This record gives sequence, structure tokens and C-alpha cells, in this order.
Amino acid sequence: MALTDEGIVPVEGVLSRWVRLPGGVKAHYLTAGDEGPVVVLLHGGIIGSSSTAGWRFMIPYLAAQGFRVYAPDQPSFGITEDPQGFYEPGPEGHVDFLHDFTTALCLDRFHLGGNSMGCNNTIQYVMAHPERVISYALIAGAIGDLVADEEYDAIRQELGWVVPPLNLFDGTATSMEKMMRAIIYRDEAIDPDLVEMRTRAANQHLEAAQRHSKIAFTRASDLPANLRVRRSTKGRLDRMDIPAIYLFGQQDVLRPLQDAYLQESRLPNVQFFFPAECGHQGQTDQPEMFNTVFAEFFGTGTVSRATADWAGVSRNRPELPGVVAE
Repeated sequence: MALTDEGIVPVEGVLSRWVRLPGGVKAHYLTAGDEGPVVVLLHGGIIGSSSTAGWRFMIPYLAAQGFRVYAPDQPSFGITEDPQGFYEPGPEGHVDFLHDFTTALCLDRFHLGGNSMGCNNTIQYVMAHPERVISYALIAGAIGDLVADEEYDAIRQELGWVVPPLNLFDGTATSMEKMMRAIIYRDEAIDPDLVEMRTRAANQHLEAAQRHSKIAFTRASDLPANLRVRRSTKGRLDRMDIPAIYLFGQQDVLRPLQDAYLQESRLPNVQFFFPAECGHQGQTDQPEMFNTVFAEFFGTGTVSRATADWAGVSRNRPELPGVVAE
């Protein structure tokens, strides 16, 4: 299956659309579904990422379950165009982008989901604009300073954990495929068209994506005071009562499972799941499972007993009443 004229993998039942945002930014997004509650999905942040790469399996499924789904290419990713750098690199710019994007499309209330970088951006958006978010779902990311960098460091030292290199991209499809194998556990999910699409997007945004990564992944202790305050989650995210779930794959090679256990201890109001045979981009490794979890949670606020067990509901603490069916 060849790429479309826009250079993306075509997805049956999913529309490719554009919207003009402040500063002349031309935002690309995928959408499906004509009516029902709104779901906004945020992709990850490894170079070459996009809404298509991250959510091509979930968008049509949620639409078929009665949702209206929107998945934007965030600045420095996919085929969104921000040539003047209107949105600052890092989560601050991405939060502003998401707010402008949802406002432009008149999406006043919605469910929000994010993977990796999208997980962090979801958290930051929830704190900045809680009035907009009905519920949210996280996949394999960071949770701000609720867990200190030094605590993650201690885990890695104890485990002898080595993060696979993610700076391998040299402009070629071969280097892109090597990076993708670090985030996708299921080999059959990596096909030539996907590799080509991500390679094109990475080359289009190479410098901007590098600037974004440098700022987005700066350790909290190294941030200037204003950004440290804006990104801080301590005493904020852990006290929120917006319904939320978090899925973290047992085979994630970018972050050890112990990271998620530590995060779970700091988020008493979030229900955790630890799905098996699942890497960093779980919605691609286990699409049927993740699709079902998201649809049930966004639809009713409750994940059924059978689905929760299938998705590896956490046994580290009692399940949250109402979030998991008894």
C-alpha cells in the first residue's frame, strides 16, 4: 500500500484534515466519527512520530464505537507546518498548540489520551486546562516531578538498565527502522510504508525535532525556574479527581517496569494496568486490547472485569472503585 499524496499511510475510514492556527501554523490531524463524545489522541515524541504512526489502529475503532476522534500532528512532528516556530519547543508549546487546536475546532470538552511524549503533554494539559478534560488515559510516559530524576537514576543503577540509543537517525530508512524497533515490540507492526512515512517526516522536521527533544527532556533540576514551576506536578496532578487510567507495557525497553511501579505509588487516583507482550507503544503492539480499554473507559468510565484482567490490571494496590468493574 503506497503512501498518500500527503506522504502518510492511508487508514480506511479515517480522514486527513488541516486547520490554520495562530501564527500561521498549519496543523495536520486525522479524524473519524460523525457524532458522540470527543476523544483527542496525542502521539509520542521519537523523531518521525505522528498521529498516523501512533494511532492508526485506534482511531477507526473508537469512531465505530460512537466517538468523534481527533489526532493532531504536534509541532515538530508528522506533517504539521510551523515554519516560524510559533509554538515554543517542549511541553509548554505543545500545551498551547493543543489548546489552540481544540479551540479552533470548537472542542470544548473531551477525553484525552497520550503515549510517551503525548503522555507528558496530556498531564501538562490536564493541569493547565482541567475544565476541558472529561477523563484521560496515559501510556508509558513521565509524570513530572512527582518522581524525582534521582529516583529513576537509582532504579536504573540497581537494575543495570541501559536505555537503547534513540539518536540513531541519519536520514535513512534503515536508521529509522532501527529506532522503531526500540519502541515497538511486535515486529509485524513495522512495515516498509510506515518506515518510509516516518523517515520523510523526520527529515522534514529534523532541526525542530532536535530542539524540541533537548528542551522537553531536560532534567527538572536543570530547568530555568519559570519552566520548573510550570511543569511541576507535585501537589497538583496527584490531587486531581479527573478520572484517569495508565497503561505500561511489561516489555517496554525505554523505561523499566519499576518506573511505572514508582509512578503508581504517587498517583493514588489513577488506575494502572501492566499489559503483557507490549512495548513502549502499546497501542501498536496490542491494538485490540488498548482499543477495548480506551473505548470502555471513555464510554462509561469503567473498564469491565474481563478487559481489566486481559490488560493486566495492577495487583500492587486495591483497584479503584468504579474504574474497574467488580
